[in-house]
Amino acid sequence: MSIEIKVPALPESVSDATLVAWHKNVGESVSRDENLVDLETDKVVLEVPAPVGGVIEEIRVSDGATVTAGDVLAVLAEGEIVGKATPATVSDAPAAVEQPVDIAEKKVAKTSPAVRRLLEEHDLDATMVTGSGKDGRLTKADVMAFLKQDHSSNVTPGDPTPEIVDEGAVVALERKEQRVPMTRLRSRIAERMVQAQHTAAMLTTFNEVDLTEVMAMRKRYRDSFEKEHGVKLGFMSFFAKASVEALKKFPVVNASVEDNDVVYHNYFDIGVAVSTERGLMVPVLRDVDQMSFAQFESELGAVAARAQAGTIGMEDLTGGTFTITNGGIFGSMMSTPILNPPQSAILGMHNIQQRPMVIADEIVVRPMMYLAVTYDHRIIDGREAVQFLVTIKEQLEDPGRMLLQV
Repeated sequence: MSIEIKVPALPESVSDATLVAWHKNVGESVSRDENLVDLETDKVVLEVPAPVGGVIEEIRVSDGATVTAGDVLAVLAEGEIVGKATPATVSDAPAAVEQPVDIAEKKVAKTSPAVRRLLEEHDLDATMVTGSGKDGRLTKADVMAFLKQDHSSNVTPGDPTPEIVDEGAVVALERKEQRVPMTRLRSRIAERMVQAQHTAAMLTTFNEVDLTEVMAMRKRYRDSFEKEHGVKLGFMSFFAKASVEALKKFPVVNASVEDNDVVYHNYFDIGVAVSTERGLMVPVLRDVDQMSFAQFESELGAVAARAQAGTIGMEDLTGGTFTITNGGIFGSMMSTPILNPPQSAILGMHNIQQRPMVIADEIVVRPMMYLAVTYDHRIIDGREAVQFLVTIKEQLEDPGRMLLQV
């Protein structure tokens, strides 16, 4: 019995997808629920599993093609393969010759779509690159590091030996360029960033926060917190809870513009920017005001892991009312974050640095961080934006305020 493999129903607001890569070829057997092909939408990569075990009879859509829900991707013959290969004879190629290809295919199959595309673009065999991920999984960084190796180390047998001019002379290498189409996610990110620039009156205000008390609290309760809840106590939960308290005091910062209306939200769905191999994603954590610190850290860890693995769903990426982005993990000292439409504000965290500060007429060294809030000046006045950021500063410099909600 032949079964058509079709594009599944796409997430709401997504009209089509790009076929990234097939994991099986015509004639190969598959198991039930085994991933056959990856489809990339504007935000997520969807896997299309085999509904039953069988053999791939026909592939109708090639890599890079645009597909819509219901399109037939392939035809699968249900049941086990009928004609199996006969045992190798003396004249057949020895199995040892075939083995490296099988290993490469298995290694590639475990990689993300972004890594597979990078390997294909540079015509690399997966076995040439050492993976640093879990169970030896290849990452984009592994491939990029391999490509940056010395030019001389990439000379293959049979290539002409580079001519040596003089000892100490510089040998000019060929100048190259590479044109690579944007991924759907990168195109979508670019579109939304330009949209934010064109539709909102963006302005950024800055402040700085002394994290002495937050760091002392984390140090004091770090071990007991992890033992009790099974999750680490991070900085992001402090900033998220402080943001919620500030949003309660200044509801317009939690609002959005819709046509000529200002839409006020009486809930607090916080988006947290996560860097992935495919680009920046902003998973949304719902009702953060009702979460404990442990619940927030656990939820954040789960959605961030799904984002980095490429298994996150559209429902996790839509509907936020306020966003937090942390450039400090990459060493950023200060930045002006761009709004995440249709939201009206975004908080930027930065690097923590020990700096001399004047406290009670004395110079002391304190762990300081610059904060930035970019806001839509169409509905948020400068006074509200500044006081909003000051409220976050007060909450973090005296964390007891978050418990007492003062």
